[in-house]
Amino acid sequence: MIIGNLPEGSPAREIAEDEVPFEVAQLLLALENDEEVTVVGTEDMPVMQGDNLLIVRRLKLSESRIACVQFDRSDNVLVTIAAWDRPITDDLYALLKPLPAELFQQG
Repeated sequence: MIIGNLPEGSPAREIAEDEVPFEVAQLLLALENDEEVTVVGTEDMPVMQGDNLLIVRRLKLSESRIACVQFDRSDNVLVTIAAWDRPITDDLYALLKPLPAELFQQG
């Protein structure tokens, strides 16, 4: 499983509509899988995280063994979770704790 946090303005966020997210490409690279994988659809789903409503975008990929979801944090950081051969369930979001933006600042 790969979890990525991309801040607003990151070049890795600039992808074509059917192109896989950076984290999916990295997962395929780690698995030494060189098949071409594309996004074939998306579905937005509401998920409760504590007292907050989270809108999670589930990506449907041409490689069905990859599960991928994305959501935006309140500080405009795009979180992407990609997993190989395992579903990503709503229980996972309860384990994710927001990290302060300062952790992602360079310098």
